[in-house]
Amino acid sequence: MSEHLTYPRQTARSLRFSLGAPRNFAISATGLRVLYVRSDGPFDRVGRLRSLDVASGVDSLVADPAQILQVDEELSTEERARRERMREAAGGIISFNSDHGQTRAVFALAGKVFVTDISTGSTEEWTSQSPVIDPRLSPDGKYVAYSSVSGEFRLTDGRSDTALLSPENPDVFYGRAEFVASEEMGRFRGFWWAPDSKSMIVARVDEAPVDVWHIADPAHPEVSPRAIRYPGVGTPNADVRLYLVDLEGNAKEIEWNHKDFEYLIEVSWNSNGPALIHVMSRDQRAALILSVDAKTLQTTIIAEQSDAHWVEVVPGTPQWAPGGLLIMTKDDLESNTRHLTVNGNVVTPAGLQVSQVLDIDRFGITFLATSDATQSHVWWHGFGGELEQLSSGNGYYTGRASNHTLVLVERSLDHYGAHVTVVREGQEIQIESLATAPIVDAQPELLILTNRTLRAALLLPTGYQESDGPLPLLLDPYGGPHHQEVVQAKNIYAEPQWFADQGFAVLIVDNRGTPQRGPIFEKAVSGDLATVPLEDQVDAIEDLISKRPNLIDRKRIAIRGWSFGGYLAALAVLRRPDIFAAGIAGAPVTDFRLYDTFYTERYLGTTGENPQYDANSLILQADRLDRPLMIVHGLADDNVVVAHSLQFSAALLAAGKPHEFLPLSGATHMATQEEIAENLLLLQVEFLNRHLT
Repeated sequence: MSEHLTYPRQTARSLRFSLGAPRNFAISATGLRVLYVRSDGPFDRVGRLRSLDVASGVDSLVADPAQILQVDEELSTEERARRERMREAAGGIISFNSDHGQTRAVFALAGKVFVTDISTGSTEEWTSQSPVIDPRLSPDGKYVAYSSVSGEFRLTDGRSDTALLSPENPDVFYGRAEFVASEEMGRFRGFWWAPDSKSMIVARVDEAPVDVWHIADPAHPEVSPRAIRYPGVGTPNADVRLYLVDLEGNAKEIEWNHKDFEYLIEVSWNSNGPALIHVMSRDQRAALILSVDAKTLQTTIIAEQSDAHWVEVVPGTPQWAPGGLLIMTKDDLESNTRHLTVNGNVVTPAGLQVSQVLDIDRFGITFLATSDATQSHVWWHGFGGELEQLSSGNGYYTGRASNHTLVLVERSLDHYGAHVTVVREGQEIQIESLATAPIVDAQPELLILTNRTLRAALLLPTGYQESDGPLPLLLDPYGGPHHQEVVQAKNIYAEPQWFADQGFAVLIVDNRGTPQRGPIFEKAVSGDLATVPLEDQVDAIEDLISKRPNLIDRKRIAIRGWSFGGYLAALAVLRRPDIFAAGIAGAPVTDFRLYDTFYTERYLGTTGENPQYDANSLILQADRLDRPLMIVHGLADDNVVVAHSLQFSAALLAAGKPHEFLPLSGATHMATQEEIAENLLLLQVEFLNRHLT
């Protein structure tokens, strides 16, 4: 393989260099064991459960799907959809959970429940109604609860399996997250165990109000289109309710004001206090934190959130800490800072942007924060008032923490891949990664451009000197909310470096609207997703050219992107043909009325009648196209459905505007099939070379 291994083939086979890397870490309550998932090599797609004994440093295999199943795994349609929402393309064990003492772990394989004794590595299949979705152990390890494809919520003790809740009709399911929760809120769960293992809070989802859309496979007309429930802008969402359910199936509804707060953002239930539920209004300008009385099931408002633009969802919040301390975040516009708060009191300084709460134990709170948008660091706030940065050096860090044990995951510009270090009482243990490194050597130059101090990265062909003459420029943004491209992690830049080595200067810019720069910067796109991102991208180009006049041939500037980046690429060639000579739009949102409620209405309003929907539409600007444009879209995409590109292409044709359309048969929004992922890169380079000469 190695003598024919090109970068496009390497990135396709390794799932963007993720295979073989350790991930999904869980630390025992004692801090003496770390469980995680890793495949056996850089091109092995089968995740295996492993265990690190922190005291001895012994790392061992706990559960191997190849030994458990001994046949190829088949996934249900519902599980495939769930993995698509999680952006999970690997197989085998992709996720797991354990009991409180971490003596057992549970996971699903081929739609069945498997429970492993972690100490012995013995794995047993527990009786279940296959195919199962999201099995979870009770804290005492005696039961596994799960949602079935039929919509039932079920409980197994290994020998007997019973339905606790059964749907009244095919539109209802229990114990699973609805589409917008998993796609946009980051909530992939639909039930939560009580700390005492005697009951659960279970979501009931009724999709009857939601419009039915159809995902067809034109390459196989003999296959019926797949019906999905898709809540488009201004249309009804699924009706989500919560029930407290005991082990006998007795269920009582937990009440709150559904009319004014229809979104269930998260449920948190730990031993530090009563269950918390986080609910939000349809326009996302208001949210409530409610505590649940376990006896009466009455809810009490313990905190309220409001924002003129939108209330930000911060992973890991709200939660109780020991002593009944409420952990949340707060946006301060005066200092442009997202703070960590304890019982409403700010405990982090101005300028330190909090992005996630990782873990809470009896000693303090471990969270992610940064004062430099290109970095992410692990911080700790102790309940005695201490504040400490646990990660050091330049890089992009995440981690987990429990009872004096820290798992620190470090990415930087100094090396490819992630270095994983387990730290306890001054001792350090490295968890080995089997991921391969890209065969290109990414050398990004980090820049700050324009008077808005936009973070940017510039990549040039290997060995290029500016005296060699100007280069065509390829702008390579994402540009949308909740995602950064310009970070100090070398893997991010492997693909841009490969494009650079094809003869381009590649510029990546994080415009206003992207995270880690504070709420004012993030919310600059409120009401208009088009103007500010494009303005920042163009201004960054002009600033770069003014500072490096011999580097860029301004007559040969192109832009490529995927998803929001695809939208931005098409928008650029439509609105600024004076700057952009060509564009490649992958899976673009061409009319935001065709996108989902929770994401789109946050920025453009809860009804498609808002004039900004027209102003942000690519379809209504189709007659402005005067530059070469390639549109790429997966026909099986159930996130940004292919109707976006088909309707855009039809509008371009009606306006007499030539363009190229590349449909990807069988591809979803991730487009991870090896042949597609490899050749898509090659075809993009061919398109750029054709139109930038």
